[in-house]
This record gives sequence, C-alpha cells and structure tokens, in this order.
Amino acid sequence: MRAILDGLYRASSAAAAVCLCVIAGLVLVQVFGRILDAALRALDMPIAGITVPSLNEIAGFLFVAATFLALAATLRKADHIRVSMLIKAVPLSVRRVLEALVLLIGSAIAAYAAYHAVLQVVDSIQFSTVSFGVIAIPLWIPQSALAAGLVVFAISMIDELTTVLTSGVPTYQAHEEAKSEMLQKPVITPEDAERGAS
Repeated sequence: MRAILDGLYRASSAAAAVCLCVIAGLVLVQVFGRILDAALRALDMPIAGITVPSLNEIAGFLFVAATFLALAATLRKADHIRVSMLIKAVPLSVRRVLEALVLLIGSAIAAYAAYHAVLQVVDSIQFSTVSFGVIAIPLWIPQSALAAGLVVFAISMIDELTTVLTSGVPTYQAHEEAKSEMLQKPVITPEDAERGAS
C-alpha cells in the first residue's frame, strides 16, 4: 500500500511539473511569435502571426492545475509553510495529540473540498459549461485537474493522520528535521578544504 500511495504522490507531482513546463512552452511560442513578427515588420515582409489564442486563460488553468496537483507532494516533503512554534514547545506526548488533531481537521477540510470539487466537475459536464475565452474550453477539463489534486491531497492528509496515530512521526516532520540538520552542518569552502588537505 505504501508503494501505491508514494507512486500516486509522485505521479501527481509529475503532472504538476508537466503543467508548468507546458505554460513555459506556450509562453515561449508566444514570445517567439512576437519577435518574429517584429523582425518581419522591420524587413517590410508579411508577418507570420504566430500566436497562442487564449494564452492567459490556458496558462491560468494550467497554473491552478499545477498548484493543486502539487499539494500532496509538498505536504509530505515539508515544503508547505507551517507555523510550528507551539507544537515544538510542548512535550512529545502533547505534540502527538496536537498533530493528530490538526491532521484530522485538515483531512476533513481537504475531503470536503475534494468532494465539492468533484461535484463541480460533474455539474460542468452535465451543463456543458465552457470558458469565455477565444477558445471555448470545456470547464470540466481544468476543474478535473483541480479536483484530482484535492482528492490526492485529502488522501495524503489521511495518510499522514494514519502515520501519526500508528507510529507518531509524520513524514513531513521527518523531512523538516532532515532539513534542519542539513542547515546546521558547517559549510566547507574550497579554502577550508585546502587547509584541511595540507
């Protein structure tokens, strides 16, 4: 089961990365088209007219997809911003209870949001809702990415809750501690390395 869940989180994170790469590619095409048109105008030649219709809208949809698809992976790798002053100030037994409580509430909120996001996708399919841009994009397509991201995030929250209830140490806490240890190690400069070698 662990391998399946980790694979799900990796796949969701990879899909988020693909969305960002597609945004970059579309923007590059648009910029290249503008540069080419400017060069052709300067040479008194007909312009190529290379554009990406509805680029702003498509990029927005892709950005939202990337954001939501990356939620689970960023939670597990401790890349979300967390305020942990209280939780670090209490004894370990209290910390475990607080972690479980916060994860329970977070799981409920994530599951609620995921449920309603899926309902929104179903509504968009039933009513054939499309975007208002130059290209009429069926809204269920970007909404599906958002819903999928929320579903995977809810699963990851429940996964972390289960981990806290069974072993006591959530994955994100282990990652936070590993990052703290890395930051506390002294940085060895090339000059230090040379002095150590001689």
